[in-house]
Amino acid sequence: MQGHMVGTGLKVAVVSTRWNDFMGGKLTEGAQDTLIRHGVAEKDIDHVIVPGCFEIPLVAKRLAESGKYQAVVCLGVLIRGSTIHFDLIAAEAAKGLTSASLSSGVPVTFGIITTETIEQAIERCGCKAGNKGAEAASAAIEMANLMKELP
Repeated sequence: MQGHMVGTGLKVAVVSTRWNDFMGGKLTEGAQDTLIRHGVAEKDIDHVIVPGCFEIPLVAKRLAESGKYQAVVCLGVLIRGSTIHFDLIAAEAAKGLTSASLSSGVPVTFGIITTETIEQAIERCGCKAGNKGAEAASAAIEMANLMKELP
């Protein structure tokens, strides 16, 4: 079995952060464009904005457990600073999204980019090439369809 890339009939939530929005907004654009190009109706995409990456897991869990969505796409940008704050936020966001997905049974995809520099973040947001938001949306479509096929 394998999930397919057809979004027709899927209801998807996109959670993004206000923090680093210049780059994060590009992730959101990439995700929404990918969802629509693969058949998810624009009216079936709900976008929720949270302050930062630490807040994403709580909202993702609530959305996943609502029964309204077949997938939740989570997007944000973390750039390492001079303290351990980056490591703490990145680790807890990853753990929280994994927990939300496992406890709800709904695919919660990880489109939070974690980089050492602003330049690396710009590259991964689609400002130069590639868009991790689009990749997270593709994974959401594929996983939502796979979950429908599994016993």
